[in-house]
Amino acid sequence: MRPGYRRQQGRGQGHRAGTGAAGRPVAVNYCTGAAGAEAAAAEIRGAGGRALIVRADVSSKQQADAMFDRVLAESGRLHILVNNAGIQTWKPLLKLTEEEWDRVLDVNLKGTFLCTQRAARVMKDTGGGAIVNIGSGCNKWPFPNLVSYTASKGGVEQFTKVAAVELGRRRIRVNCVAPGAIEIERTRQEAGDYAGTWSKLTPLGRIGLPSDVAAAVAFLREDGAEFITGQEVRVDGGLFTRPVWPCD
Repeated sequence: MRPGYRRQQGRGQGHRAGTGAAGRPVAVNYCTGAAGAEAAAAEIRGAGGRALIVRADVSSKQQADAMFDRVLAESGRLHILVNNAGIQTWKPLLKLTEEEWDRVLDVNLKGTFLCTQRAARVMKDTGGGAIVNIGSGCNKWPFPNLVSYTASKGGVEQFTKVAAVELGRRRIRVNCVAPGAIEIERTRQEAGDYAGTWSKLTPLGRIGLPSDVAAAVAFLREDGAEFITGQEVRVDGGLFTRPVWPCD
């Protein structure tokens, strides 16, 4: 099951396609990006998988519960949850409004809580499962002008650890994937040459792709990772391992 928002659609499509290719039915959630959800579902079906599209705002408990009810009615079982819903507001701290702060925290952090809680209540009675939360490189680095986004993703990292400790006895694994500079539709708008700018700063010498993030998610959800929980996997080519240094 893949909750996702339009603003992060590029990464989300990669995650969903990988899950569908593994042979399990996939629920594709969206809030405002219907076209992106349709494209993701088509990609899953094209790879031989099954996909169900469900619209819901994951920051609303009522809508999140209705989404899970529909998915469980269709599939009867929940094996995997990937919390990918994310939005951001690009503003300095002194200009950010309370409403903008609340909206980012509601979607990114509260949405992760609501979906994780509901999924875990199902998984604990059906043999366990795997939950993967999508964090960010700003879990480690402060990102100026993204104070609400940074706060939300830092919260997601710590939430992941607490959830892993509490849910481990239920055979539910909870991990976090923290992408670095990933080239998607949204990030291309952040710089005139996004790939060129970040490739120079990344030790592996290239920009990240949605498929890189999807590969980490795919690993964490499978049986090969059955003894891994409470961890943050940074998919950043080494970008956030080394602080920016003015000379080599």
